[in-house]
Amino acid sequence: MDALTPRSEDSAADMTSTSASSSSSPATYFDDLYRHSDDPWHLRKGWYESRKRSLTLALLPRPRYRNAFEPGCANGELTFELAKRCDTLLAADLHERAVQLAGERLAAASHVRIERRTVPRDWPTEAGPFDLIVISEFAYYLNAAELDALAGCIAASLTADGTLLACHWRRPFTEALESADTAHALFDARCGLARLAHHDEADLLIDVWSRDARSVAQREGLL
Repeated sequence: MDALTPRSEDSAADMTSTSASSSSSPATYFDDLYRHSDDPWHLRKGWYESRKRSLTLALLPRPRYRNAFEPGCANGELTFELAKRCDTLLAADLHERAVQLAGERLAAASHVRIERRTVPRDWPTEAGPFDLIVISEFAYYLNAAELDALAGCIAASLTADGTLLACHWRRPFTEALESADTAHALFDARCGLARLAHHDEADLLIDVWSRDARSVAQREGLL
């Protein structure tokens, strides 16, 4: 599923006009968004998005991961940065145009696969286990039952030293079925992981959990 947030005044206006003309079908909704732009959420040029990616990457407790999964990859801007820290990376999105764009963005990265998948229904069990799962800007599109299924998939797919990072826009918007806070609280309760980091702003929520409860300093032998 695509990443979608009203990340700036311009993108909020885009969303409002698009929502008014789109049907209730998620596929049609995203079709309309991508019909207007290859970067409907200003992921490439917006300072909010650039800063958020920097925060996301900085909060990961390990410098490198063996096998990672990023559902809801949109046009691949975060995927591009994650690829630098992963031996293998599977990124997925519901929308065909998003998969195409992400594939073009990561064309030179032979260790990255971009696939069209509907998560959690089409969870890539065959590609796991994963030592990093990144849930960025898409959990709020899931209803309560789907979120619960997603948490179960995550818990079943993380390695013994695995990391889960969740990052979401906190402001309400029409298409959100659940809030960022609700989604993160469910991950905290259901995934059986220790929380390592919590970044809390009015606009943004980032949480990091792991099966390895050690802090970064402890992992590096500083304590």
